[in-house]
Amino acid sequence: MKKCGLLGKVLEHSYSPFIHRQYGAYAYDLYEKSEEELEEFVRHGSWDGLNVTIPYKKAVIPFVDELSETARTVGSVNTLVKRADGSIFGDNTDAYGFAETLRRSGIALTGKKVLVLGNGGACPAVCHALKSFGANPVIISRRGEDNYTNLDRHADAEILVNTTPLGMYPNNGEQALDLEQLPKLTAVFDLIYNPARTALLLQAEELKLPAFNGLYMLAAQAAKSSESFTGEKIAESKVLEVARLLMADSINLVLIGMPGCGKTTVADYLGEKMHREVLDIDLLIAEKTGKTPADWILEKGEAAFRDIEAAAIAEAGKHSGIIIATGGGAVLRPANYPALHQNGVIVWLQRDTSKLPIEDRPLSQGRNLAELLRERTPYYERYADFTVSNDRRIEDTAVQVLTSFKEWIIREAGE
Repeated sequence: MKKCGLLGKVLEHSYSPFIHRQYGAYAYDLYEKSEEELEEFVRHGSWDGLNVTIPYKKAVIPFVDELSETARTVGSVNTLVKRADGSIFGDNTDAYGFAETLRRSGIALTGKKVLVLGNGGACPAVCHALKSFGANPVIISRRGEDNYTNLDRHADAEILVNTTPLGMYPNNGEQALDLEQLPKLTAVFDLIYNPARTALLLQAEELKLPAFNGLYMLAAQAAKSSESFTGEKIAESKVLEVARLLMADSINLVLIGMPGCGKTTVADYLGEKMHREVLDIDLLIAEKTGKTPADWILEKGEAAFRDIEAAAIAEAGKHSGIIIATGGGAVLRPANYPALHQNGVIVWLQRDTSKLPIEDRPLSQGRNLAELLRERTPYYERYADFTVSNDRRIEDTAVQVLTSFKEWIIREAGE
């Protein structure tokens, strides 16, 4: 069996082993190496194929015997193959991966001005791909001639691509610019895939702009690398399948709904079935503060509780691949939506108001629950990606959640 893997400096959160298990019958390991170890490992290490990630995409070039035309043009390498004679071939499949993302987006690019944020390692590959579609990329950097202080000269830009790490986990919420500075935009691309929706992409959604993250690029560039490792062609349908698997594995399931509708019970059941961690916002608040939501509301008032709740949601929403059960009024704070939506598919769990308990729920006591539901329905509708009834056995509810989740993944990933 061939020995392949990912070469980099810090690799603990990499999706690459998961991806390559789907593509080929070869071992795929993580090789964390320091700058001092790099040359020895590349020239004399025991490997057959490598992917290379930051900060070594340029650093490995002196150790390569032959570069592909793309790698020479781009000036960086993310794929190494050791040939039978021991020589090392270097390629760049990032350009291919981003080109596939552009192609699948269906966005017209010929003659379009495209602002590319950042001049780091991914920038040359992105520009190479854009030019192959007839676009005119303009690089925006902090210190270059075209920078964030003179964006007004590019107010006619129609496409934006972010290649910077701004907004990447754990620094969720950061973004390089306000999209309203670019009134002609028709689409936004962000190479980041964790979170699934960066602040930049969340704003693009608000502005009704097509928005694309880096997940499909990740799957496509890995497929191209795998073909180099094995010599076997990977079908486009397989790449899409892997992209869907990545999305399904990394996206959060978020449960919202009225107090007492069963969010905690359903979350715990789904956690066991899906082998996922469950974060219950009300329980997190109790663990961190020593006070239950009911205690907070009775002692400090609802506004004070909503502040504590928002902080807990902001932290929980950064996670990937978990299940989150929210409190019944979590939808009332506008900032909670991007926190939950950035990495989540949001499920409105519904139950007949006659079945909703009110014990230890001060906001439900003394209220007509049907009236409370009418008040909150617009908020639940704003948050929800789909709704599921919980007026039945928990097994049936869970099946409907999982079925709707799979359908959502297919729609979101595309055909």
